[in-house]
Amino acid sequence: MVSNKLDKIKFCKNCVESNQRFMGSIQHLDTKDGIKQRTSFDEGICGACNYFEQKKTINWKDREKELIEILDKYRRDDGSHDVLIPGSGGKDSIYLSHILKYKYKMNPLTVTWAPHIYTDIGWHNFQAWQNMGFDNELHTPNPLVHRKLTKLAFTNLLHPFQPFVLGQLNLAPKLALEKKINLIIYGDAYFEKGVGGNLYNISGFQNKDLFHSDSENLYFGGVHMSELEKYGISKNDLHPYLPIRNKSEEIKKLTVLNLPYYLNYNPQSNFYFASENSDFKVNPYRSEGSYTKYSSLDDKLDNLHFYTWFIKTGRGRATEDAALEVRNKIITREEAVMLVKKYDGEFPKKYFKEILEYLDMDEKKFHKIVDSFRPEHVWKKKGSKWELRQAVWMK
Repeated sequence: MVSNKLDKIKFCKNCVESNQRFMGSIQHLDTKDGIKQRTSFDEGICGACNYFEQKKTINWKDREKELIEILDKYRRDDGSHDVLIPGSGGKDSIYLSHILKYKYKMNPLTVTWAPHIYTDIGWHNFQAWQNMGFDNELHTPNPLVHRKLTKLAFTNLLHPFQPFVLGQLNLAPKLALEKKINLIIYGDAYFEKGVGGNLYNISGFQNKDLFHSDSENLYFGGVHMSELEKYGISKNDLHPYLPIRNKSEEIKKLTVLNLPYYLNYNPQSNFYFASENSDFKVNPYRSEGSYTKYSSLDDKLDNLHFYTWFIKTGRGRATEDAALEVRNKIITREEAVMLVKKYDGEFPKKYFKEILEYLDMDEKKFHKIVDSFRPEHVWKKKGSKWELRQAVWMK
């Protein structure tokens, strides 16, 4: 069950974010329920909106100069890769890799942790990304192991993306060490999506974040790693998901940056950029649980992931998208409230049959697990239907 809850639900006065939002991606390995804490609120304003207020004070020309100075330190003239870019072929990774190669004259190596089940559009966009002129390392985890871990994470945490997040997060630094590439740059930034932070000191991760201090005391899908043998998962099977487990001098050489610290852009502008500079395609219909066509494109389990957010917190993908667009002055709060009311928490029916097959689960068990994770302070049952106790559109 979800722990560390805030019983009193509040919504940001500026956007539509809720104080129920988890910080990060619930990716922590050292607690059984995988949760550390929730996002902060300050006098009714969420951390991300306060972060965007800081953005107004930044001299972005100076920030770009700072970026160029860093790139100059790592740029190689022998044709070898000098920067690692994790991505899927979405709008953000397309923008990041393109400008690093063609504007800043770097030689990127792109790296991808494969989705659970590629969508047709997702596979198309992945190939379109590489066809722009990039080398790529695509890591596809052992399907049998990944399905087992995903099922455990869904059953015990209602977080089917935990194994994916862990693999995606830890693949890049491992590959960087293997390829002797000392610079990693991410194009997306979770601190803009409800978490917030100090814009003056979050340009990248600390080296200590690239390894785990207690690699023998970790949980996967709510199960201690020593107990995974009973599910047919060996210790060796976990290697792709584990953080770096040493503190060598090579790790200290790694620099990990978030591009939004240096350049001021937003998801919508990245969408336009990707559409104009590549064969990037969007859904012919909006993504389930939201109102956009350019989100949740590559994985058939993606909409399930955001649906589980909604079950555990009462806020889903539409809240995430609308809140960010309010912060970027694309829509008003009033528009965001209407969009959240209309689309948040939509059931992922398009790929539901394939989801059940992937989880090796029948529909009855699926709904039983989902309902067991509805927090009492978020949900109430009226007859046979579940209703939110509080929502951003309610007075």
